[in-house]
Amino acid sequence: MTNEISTGCIYCYARPAHAYMDLSPGLDFETRLFFKPNAAELLEQALRKPGYRCTPIALGTNTDPYQPIEKHKRITREILETLQRFQHPVTIVTKGQLILRDLPLLAEMAADGLARVAISVTTLDNGLKRALEPRTAGPAARLRMIEALSAAGVPTSVMAAPIIPALNDSELEAILSRSRDAGADQAAYILLRLPYEVAPLFRQWLAEHYPHRAEHVMSLVQQSRGGRDYQSDFSQRQTGTGVFAQLLEQRFRVSCRKLGLNQIRSALDCQRFTVPPKAGDQQSLF
Repeated sequence: MTNEISTGCIYCYARPAHAYMDLSPGLDFETRLFFKPNAAELLEQALRKPGYRCTPIALGTNTDPYQPIEKHKRITREILETLQRFQHPVTIVTKGQLILRDLPLLAEMAADGLARVAISVTTLDNGLKRALEPRTAGPAARLRMIEALSAAGVPTSVMAAPIIPALNDSELEAILSRSRDAGADQAAYILLRLPYEVAPLFRQWLAEHYPHRAEHVMSLVQQSRGGRDYQSDFSQRQTGTGVFAQLLEQRFRVSCRKLGLNQIRSALDCQRFTVPPKAGDQQSLF
């Protein structure tokens, strides 16, 4: 663990992990970070096991793999280098501009069918971004990330997430359109999730930043979550239920169809996976 600043997205569903470690899901989550300095080494050990079967590895499904700490720890970079040596496919979800540091490597992997990236675009409003996602790249920068990745041949998706009722849901179509224009070929969205300790933190944030809208926002959230702040059922937690959730899904599908998103998805190549010789292995000399 290290005392460094992280991105501070108030809605982040990784916050309860700090509570599990008897730390605050609020301030500690943003200032006391956990990391595995030997992550790439452990990954290589797993990939070398005789029974390992290759399926795409996803980075960024809990916390962003391009947190500010990555700039000098280079853990994500080492993981990507390991995956490339094994010709192992990877997917990445991020909102961090630091991914552009690894663009040459990702372009090489993508050329072999081994990489796909999704950029999270929550809002096109700089003011909302600053309040909702402090210490993260702005909307224009994220669109430029999509453009740069796509131009380099890396298949790139847009993740419109989280969609927050009565706060940023009206931007859905614009986010999809701007991202498509930047080069995204795939799209997805996630309705706001408020598990465990995240719900009271988000309610407090709403009361501070949008006091006149807070009650309406939470009313729509609960209408989409069976009358509660959150539903953990896997089949519902991404998109919700009820009238608002159904309309949101319809809007998403219509927009994707009009924009030509999600028409063709090329599968990542698991057949290229190979275990390279270990450093110093006599076999590597022949």
